[in-house]
Amino acid sequence: MRSTRTAARLRRHRRVRKKIRGSATRPRLAVFRSNRYIYAQVIDDDRGHTVAAASSLEPEFRERSLTVETAGAVGKLLAERSLRAGVETVVFDRGGYRFGGRVRALADAARSDGLSF
Repeated sequence: MRSTRTAARLRRHRRVRKKIRGSATRPRLAVFRSNRYIYAQVIDDDRGHTVAAASSLEPEFRERSLTVETAGAVGKLLAERSLRAGVETVVFDRGGYRFGGRVRALADAARSDGLSF
């Protein structure tokens, strides 16, 4: 049976999620990337609660196409919102995507703006 790219990504994501769990002290920074947008959330898995979120769908990014620069700007916005919510340390969940390009730009921008992971 042939697997699709999406099915393979979901398999990788499930494998990683077995090991990674966000808590109140150290929530999970989850990334989802589509061809048009990138989304990131800081999630407390114990409570099932999203602490902070940012995406390229927001009004200040909507006119921009999804590039490494846009992903970096989303990472900066997420870090700002997380710090405002009292979160300084997170566990990074790349969502089954490779850690490169837009995913890496988001992570690096969040790190440079004060989040540690």
